[in-house]
Amino acid sequence: MKNNKNTRQTSGGGRQQKQSKQPKQTQKVANKMAHKVVGKIAKLGTGSKPTAGIGNGNQKPAGRKSGDAKKTVKAAPSKPIRIIPLGGLNEIGKNLTVFEYEDDALILDCGMAFPDDDMPGVDIVIPDITYLHKIEGRIRGIVLTHGHEDHIGAIPYVVKEFPVPVYGTRLTLGILKNKLKEHGILEETKLNTINAGDRVKLGAFTAEFIHTNHSIADAVAIALHTPAGVILHTGDFKIDSTPIDSDMIDLARFGQLGREGVLALMSDSTNADRPGITYSEKSIGKTFDSLFEKADQNKQRIIVATFASNVHRVQQIIDAAVKYNRKVAVSGRSMENVIEAAIELAYMHVPDKTLISIDEIGRYPKDQLVVITTGSQGESMAALTRMAFTSHKKINIEPDDLVIISASPIPGNEKSVANVVNELLKHGAEVVYEKQADVHVSGHACQEELKIILSLVKPQYFIPVHGEYRHLCKHRDLAIETGINKKNIFVMDIGNVLEISKSSAKIIGTVPSGKVLVDGLGVGDVGNIVLRDRKHLAEDGIIIIVMTIDRESSECVSGPDIISRGFVYVRESEDLMDEIRDCAEKVLSNCLSSRNLDWTTLKTRVKNEVGNYLYVKTKRNPMILPIIMEV
Repeated sequence: MKNNKNTRQTSGGGRQQKQSKQPKQTQKVANKMAHKVVGKIAKLGTGSKPTAGIGNGNQKPAGRKSGDAKKTVKAAPSKPIRIIPLGGLNEIGKNLTVFEYEDDALILDCGMAFPDDDMPGVDIVIPDITYLHKIEGRIRGIVLTHGHEDHIGAIPYVVKEFPVPVYGTRLTLGILKNKLKEHGILEETKLNTINAGDRVKLGAFTAEFIHTNHSIADAVAIALHTPAGVILHTGDFKIDSTPIDSDMIDLARFGQLGREGVLALMSDSTNADRPGITYSEKSIGKTFDSLFEKADQNKQRIIVATFASNVHRVQQIIDAAVKYNRKVAVSGRSMENVIEAAIELAYMHVPDKTLISIDEIGRYPKDQLVVITTGSQGESMAALTRMAFTSHKKINIEPDDLVIISASPIPGNEKSVANVVNELLKHGAEVVYEKQADVHVSGHACQEELKIILSLVKPQYFIPVHGEYRHLCKHRDLAIETGINKKNIFVMDIGNVLEISKSSAKIIGTVPSGKVLVDGLGVGDVGNIVLRDRKHLAEDGIIIIVMTIDRESSECVSGPDIISRGFVYVRESEDLMDEIRDCAEKVLSNCLSSRNLDWTTLKTRVKNEVGNYLYVKTKRNPMILPIIMEV
């Protein structure tokens, strides 16, 4: 690397990780599982410390060694740390946090969000990175916690402007490479593979990667060792004591950092309003087994929709398919890309001749097939939605198909998912989703797990992150329950600048922040005015009034002609069209008789008069677009 501040130091071998998700739970079951977790922590003892060493970024994860770590330096800082979230607070998605110390800056995660219903035509939403231009020369790198879109989706847009090194685990970078390739910038982007347990020196920061559990493999927490103290960011996590890959979250390291002293903890708040603990991902395997056994008896084809990134969920689906001698086909580009990367990197194990092309499904009896597909959130262009609405080119839903939706609707997607379920049922399919069976568990920690982390880490300051305002506030209350002083808890918003040291912490101001809308190849060219017009067109339609005027004589030689789109059906509203034309003609006649006529005034008067007439006549406000052609 060109900048010597980006020299890499690693320690220890890392771990690969697991994924998980969450169903309903009684307090009795929650307490039982909580005792189990506490028992696991007790067995871990004093925890493990990473060993010093040099990593080339390509080695496979190895077991962590104990007793070798250097203790965190606790020298008094010359200046405080500044923490600046540019996304991920008071919202779900587009996670991006900037850390600054003197002349060094570091970015943690760089994600996107999906557009809301009031953003017609928008493809994705990314953070406003205006502030990054101000500190461009000080950014030492981007560190990633895991490979979900809300944590890596904006990287192609950011590294085009700031070509800094990117650090992530093997699967995280494996998924990211596909995105960079699509944007044509894979070769120019500096990707550095790390393992859980590694440390990377980035200017004044040393980023330590700590293994966690989540709904995607290779998730890590980040402990930033700085001159001001340790700032620990959990990333998205849960405590899974029986993970698919038998590699539990490194609670020992969390506890060790807590004993050494953590200046600030930034912790996932997504499930802060849910009591108990999150079920293990492994619990889903039993549900799949019973559903596959029933389908085998009824000779049903099985279609399973889930998140493409949930590698361990997909692995369990494939395991069940192999057990019941079924072939597996994959539908959906994101699903294909993730499975391909996971198999290539050995995060998934698929027996030979199990996977078949979607084009080959016609060669096998239906009771020998499993289709794994995208569309668990009811997305309009996803594979399951196209199947449900008979627009999929390869698969049609048939009576007696068993469709399993192995996901819970993200807030705001409930109606879309319900529409897909309704259409599937109309085709005669049997549909199983979260409310009917335990086919999904969350990848985020519930209240008891969050309190375990708070109790282990014992931070001086606490900053709840990753959630809407209600989640952040509930997490704040949990922190107070564990003994953290309310004055040392900061419920922040994007753009806030938190200045933090061992002696004090306070919000000192704000920086530019917000949403940048991506529409096709356009980044940021769709703003509030364009969205307002799109919503206006969607709600009320448009009336176009075309007039041809002689430049010299100022006489109307043609028109006005009336064109309606999205307002009324012209053939059934000819009288109304004639009335609009008469209104426009009257305004045109008055304006043309004026000596000081200009086209802007003419357009404005036509727009106002026709608009007022239509509101009185129809109580609707279509967009009025006058067009004047000169001859």
